[in-house]
Amino acid sequence: MNDLGKLRRLRDQLAELQPAPRELMALGKGESSIDSIELLNPALARQRRQRSMVRWLMPFGFFAGLMFSLITNLHTFAFAGTYGEPLIGGLLGMGSGWMGSYAAAASVRSEADDRIRSLRNRLEEGSWLLLLESAPGQEIPWLLIQQAGPQAVVRLGEG
Repeated sequence: MNDLGKLRRLRDQLAELQPAPRELMALGKGESSIDSIELLNPALARQRRQRSMVRWLMPFGFFAGLMFSLITNLHTFAFAGTYGEPLIGGLLGMGSGWMGSYAAAASVRSEADDRIRSLRNRLEEGSWLLLLESAPGQEIPWLLIQQAGPQAVVRLGEG
């Protein structure tokens, strides 16, 4: 929306509905920041994916590095001894898993990236955004939203 007063009135009207929307948040100058919302900030989503992937890639990398050191007759780290050599291989594999979690998390693109970019551009131009999430099975009050006169209505998810 291009008018903060209209946005606040719409937010108040939507908050009074029964049942109330699950999430109702105003974004823009004088309101919440778009960077705090994971749905609208690809960097936050990428960090969450990376942390999720590191939980299984690092142990897998450690085990793979350990097994590789044990099943090959390469003695790259012979100075570390019988037990130290496979341990170093495991640690190197664990490091590879950690690096792989960053690469894998960065390679995933969101379907809504273009829509999010257009929303960010509107916020930078001085508009405001009302983020609305309805409860499962609850209909979004489209008539009330249209009566408020928004610049645009963007759907980011199904429902």
